[in-house]
Amino acid sequence: MNTLNPNAAAYADKVRLRVCGICLRDDKLLLVRHQATVQNQAFWAPPGGGLQFGETIEECLQREVLEETGLSTKVKRFLFVNEFMEPPLQAVELFFELEIKEGELIKGIDPEATAEQQLIEEVAFLSLDEIRKLPLADKHKSLHYLYSLDDLFGMPHQFLNS
Repeated sequence: MNTLNPNAAAYADKVRLRVCGICLRDDKLLLVRHQATVQNQAFWAPPGGGLQFGETIEECLQREVLEETGLSTKVKRFLFVNEFMEPPLQAVELFFELEIKEGELIKGIDPEATAEQQLIEEVAFLSLDEIRKLPLADKHKSLHYLYSLDDLFGMPHQFLNS
């Protein structure tokens, strides 16, 4: 039985549509480290979050990245889709290339969660070597087998687990 972090319970037992951003600076990838979710010690993933009713995908991604990292971004192009399935969590994730417009990198928050329920522990630009050193269970599936960071921009437009 998988034990879910209680702070992630609001996302359990439903399918979410998430939008996520791939953003490079100085050959490093922007990542957010969340508290442990299911069977891991932490969870490193590109910034992103759930689409809200009435919000465009672009608005959602810009809002989520700003909330989580303090960075204002421009959405450039669609990259790939991923099916995230770690019961009781499930999401369809759309990944887009991002360009930083302005801002200073900070550890952000999830405004829908209370101070005690925050999942974000750190935000950072990590090199390929730093990403490779993270345990597989502690990083998003899109980061598991990168030969270079450019691989994120050339993934086929299909589900990653196909």
